[in-house]
Amino acid sequence: MEKVGEKYEIIVVDTEQKLDNTEDVCKNSGVRYINQKYPKFGGAFRTGIECAQNDKFLIMDSDGSHNPKYIPEICKALRPDIDLVIGSRYTKGGKTNDSMTSVIMSHCLNFTFRLALGIKAKDISTDYRLYRTEQLKKVSLESQNYDILEEVLLKLKLQNGRLRIAEVPITFKKRLFGESKRTLIPFMISYLKTLFRLVRIRISYAGGKKNG
Repeated sequence: MEKVGEKYEIIVVDTEQKLDNTEDVCKNSGVRYINQKYPKFGGAFRTGIECAQNDKFLIMDSDGSHNPKYIPEICKALRPDIDLVIGSRYTKGGKTNDSMTSVIMSHCLNFTFRLALGIKAKDISTDYRLYRTEQLKKVSLESQNYDILEEVLLKLKLQNGRLRIAEVPITFKKRLFGESKRTLIPFMISYLKTLFRLVRIRISYAGGKKNG
């Protein structure tokens, strides 16, 4: 962040109930520590948005899969004509070291949601992103799991009339710390429900706009 040359703060969103000494580590490192107000990944994301104070909001995983070395390039890509920057595994130059099964599922998910929601980006299922905080705070998000990442894209698009996205290639590493909270069947069911819900929102918005 010192390379970026902008005012910043680092926020760590921890579990609702403390499980370890994360708070002490944050205090010793000059990092703002908060406990998430709502359950699951979506709840942590919404908590972070509520607590954000600066005009830009960068989110990344804390398990080591997202390398912070890409932050300066991601920040540079947020030009005045851009609403959102994605640290992308699938744009030219991007790579992923995830398992083959995960990669196949990710490509299928990205293709389906990209087509259904009309989002013009190659990697819409990653949370390594830089948003404009003011835009984020205006959208109401409901999803509790990782499908909130697609929900926020659609709602930002509907809010702005269009969503101008830039993608910066990154290399996604296998997690270094912790264990994945994803379980296959609930994960698939959650995404299917969200897909139908978001498609209905998009159709409803288009119908209302046409009638207006």
